[in-house]
Amino acid sequence: MRTRMTTRVAWLAIVALIAGACGTSASPSVSPGGSAASQPPVSAAPGPKALLRWYCCLGTGEDPTQVPTEEKVAADWSASQDLGDLKIEIVTYDAARATLSTQIASGNSPDIVGPVGLGGLASFEGQWLDLTPYIAKTGFDLGQFPDEAVQTFNVGAQGQVGIPFAIYPSMVWYKRDMFDEAGLEYPPHEYGATYKWPDGREVEWNYDTVKELALKLTVDESGKDATEAGFDPESIVQYGFEPQRDDLRGLGAYWGPGSLAAADGTTVEIPAAWQDAWKYFYDGMWKDHFIMTGPVAESEDFSGGGYTFFSGRVAMSLNFLWTTYGVADAGTDWDLAAIPSHNGKVTSPLNTDTFGIHKDTKSPDAAFDALTYLHEEASDTLLQLYGAMPARPERQDAFFETLAQTEGFPDEVDWQVVKDSAQYADKPNFEAPVPKYNETINTLVKYRTKWVATPGLNMDTEIEALRAELQAIWDS
Repeated sequence: MRTRMTTRVAWLAIVALIAGACGTSASPSVSPGGSAASQPPVSAAPGPKALLRWYCCLGTGEDPTQVPTEEKVAADWSASQDLGDLKIEIVTYDAARATLSTQIASGNSPDIVGPVGLGGLASFEGQWLDLTPYIAKTGFDLGQFPDEAVQTFNVGAQGQVGIPFAIYPSMVWYKRDMFDEAGLEYPPHEYGATYKWPDGREVEWNYDTVKELALKLTVDESGKDATEAGFDPESIVQYGFEPQRDDLRGLGAYWGPGSLAAADGTTVEIPAAWQDAWKYFYDGMWKDHFIMTGPVAESEDFSGGGYTFFSGRVAMSLNFLWTTYGVADAGTDWDLAAIPSHNGKVTSPLNTDTFGIHKDTKSPDAAFDALTYLHEEASDTLLQLYGAMPARPERQDAFFETLAQTEGFPDEVDWQVVKDSAQYADKPNFEAPVPKYNETINTLVKYRTKWVATPGLNMDTEIEALRAELQAIWDS
C-alpha cells in the first residue's frame, strides 16, 4: 500500500485553466517559486476516520464505464491516510440537481461535489465552503495557476469555492467518410482558414457555409440530398449538422459570447448573436431539414446513446471535448475541425469543472485533503476518464498522446484543434450566474422543448415571450 505524506510537504501542479476572469478578490497563495514546505500542515484531531461522501454528477461522471475508476480513486484516497474514508454516490445528471437540493434541504448534504461546472456551482449559490482558510493552512499553491483561472472560482462574498481542475473546449466533430462520399473537402482545421468547394470557390468558414454543406450532407432513404428535387424530409437517414442543444445559452454562445443579464444585472437582455443562433437552429429543423427535430433526435435510430453524433448518422456536430466519452460509437472515421465564425467572430464555448465542498461538511479538513487528492494524485486518471484537457501546456501533449490510444478511436485525430479552440473561449462564460438561476434554466428548457417539437412558430414572437417570462421571474 502506498503511503502519502500526511504533512503534504509538496504540492504538485496539475492544471492551468484557460477561462475568463469573473472576479478580482485576492486569495492566499504561495508565490511562484516558493516552497509549500514551510507552510503549516493540515491538522486533524486524533480519532475515528471521518466518513466522507463524494456526490456525482452535476457534470460528467455518471457513465457506467466511468464509475469503477471513480470508485477506485475514492478507495485509494481512503487507504492512503488516516483522516477519512471516501465513498462516491452516483446520481444521473438529469436528476442530480433535484436530488442534491433534497439532500441539502433535509440536512443530509454530501461533503464533496464534483465534477461540477460553473452552472452547477451557480445552481447552489451560497452552499459552498470557502476554501481560502484551508488553502492558507495547508500551503496549497494557488500560484501554480494563472490568476484568471483562480478567479474563475472566486465568487465574490462566497470566496474561493473551487480550484481549477479541468477544461473542455468545443470544436466541430465531423465524419470524414460522409464528406468523401459527397465529394466534398473536409471542414478547415485551422482557425482563419477558408473552406474550398469542389469548383475551387473559397469562402469564409462560417455558419452560412455550414448550412450549405449540411444541406448537401443531409440524405433521405432514396439517396437524395436536401438540395435535390424529390428529397423527402420525412425519410432522412443522414443529417448534415447538429448543434450543441443541451442549453439554449450554450447553443447561442457558439454564435457569440454573452449573458441573459444586461449591464445592470437585473434586466433580461437576450444577446443578438443568441437570437441568430436560435433562429438558425429552428429553421434548420423545420424549414431546411438539415438539423434533427426533437422527436428524431430522441428516436432509437438517432439518439446515439445521448448525443446524435454518436449514432454515426450526423456529418457535423458542435460539442465539447467531453464528447470523447462516447464518440467511439460513431465509428473510426471522425476528426475535429475549427468552430465556424458568425459576423466575422469565432467563439468556442468552454465547459470547466472543479470539485466543491459543501459548507455544512462536518469534516472540512478531511474533505479538503480528499479534494486536493482529486486535483493532484488522482488528477491524471480523472482527467483522462472525463476527456478533460489539462490547460497547462506542458501537460497537454501527454494527455492527448494517451487519449489517442483510446480503443475505437481513429488512428489519427487532429488534437491541435482542441488546443487552438481554447483560445476562443466565450467571455463571459454562458454558464455564469444570473438572477433566479434555477428558475431561469427551467424556463430555457421549457422553450427549447417547445421549439424542437413544434413547427410553424414565429421565432421573433417566441424570443420576446421568453424574454418577458424571464423578466417576470427575475422581478418576482
